[in-house]
Amino acid sequence: MSRLIVSLSPHAHGTDSVERNMYGVIIALIPALLVSFLYFGLGAVIVTTTSVTACIFLEWAISKYVLKQKRLTICDGSAALTGLLLAFNLPSNLPIWIILIGALFAIGVAKMSFGGLGNNIFNPALVGRAALLVAFPAQMTSWPQAGRLSRYLDAETGATPLSIMKEAIKSGDASLLEKLPDSLHMMIGLPSSCTYGAGSLGEVCALALLIGLIFMLWKKIITWHIPVSIIATVFIFAGLLHLSDPAYADPISVILSGGLLLGAIFMATDYVTSPMTPKGQLYYGVAIGFLTIVIRNWGAYPEGMSFAILIMNAFTPLINNYIKPKRFGEEPAK
Repeated sequence: MSRLIVSLSPHAHGTDSVERNMYGVIIALIPALLVSFLYFGLGAVIVTTTSVTACIFLEWAISKYVLKQKRLTICDGSAALTGLLLAFNLPSNLPIWIILIGALFAIGVAKMSFGGLGNNIFNPALVGRAALLVAFPAQMTSWPQAGRLSRYLDAETGATPLSIMKEAIKSGDASLLEKLPDSLHMMIGLPSSCTYGAGSLGEVCALALLIGLIFMLWKKIITWHIPVSIIATVFIFAGLLHLSDPAYADPISVILSGGLLLGAIFMATDYVTSPMTPKGQLYYGVAIGFLTIVIRNWGAYPEGMSFAILIMNAFTPLINNYIKPKRFGEEPAK
């Protein structure tokens, strides 16, 4: 009599790996990186190089001398990706010593203190940004004007589209929104002749971020659930506010301004800190979109994307626990 032999899972070998996904996201960030170099020049190069180098070094040093791990993980791309995303959340005139502190919080506190990749609760790059925003609010909210290629620490700064929206809400004066750049300029990046502070490195060109989204969807690095649910939620609530009061910006401007697309595409989709199931990811994305609108319009800071993601990172275990896939052969609950 023949026997049916059932082996332990996994039953099929896949090509997916940590290295493939991490470097895939880095590739998807290249268009936005090149645009940041184009618009911010020397400042973007210094901030990005410092952040990536510091994150890789700190992960190597902590793994080897503090955690005493035999297998070092600096080649899997996660440390480099954290450094790149941290840089994308910083102004292009931030001093090097402040960037190093941000990298220490991102890698040392948010990642390695929890045991490294796969164990961290919060997105490391966003923890680094939040820590710097609390500790150095003046430096972290000083936004250089795009196009000043040869300047770094002495770059000329200006108001960002988000700060203009915030002022319009506070004053109730809808005419202030006329100062906003049009949607085309926000999509492709602000011209060199503009007098606006363009924001952080990763906020300068929405089109470059969308190219990265298309690449990651094509390569199946991420799914559509989180970015689409965030953007759709922001569009709906921003649209309702705009219809109720013209002092609130139109939904297209809200989506294209600040770090909303950067967060929705590259930060909220972090594997470790986002829900596992598609249904959970939709709930997660809707909550992030809603919180972003609340913080942007009624919070102390003009931007709310980073804080919204960090808040929902804390709720990810609850979402995973509440929305579980049905086990094979499991009987429905009575």
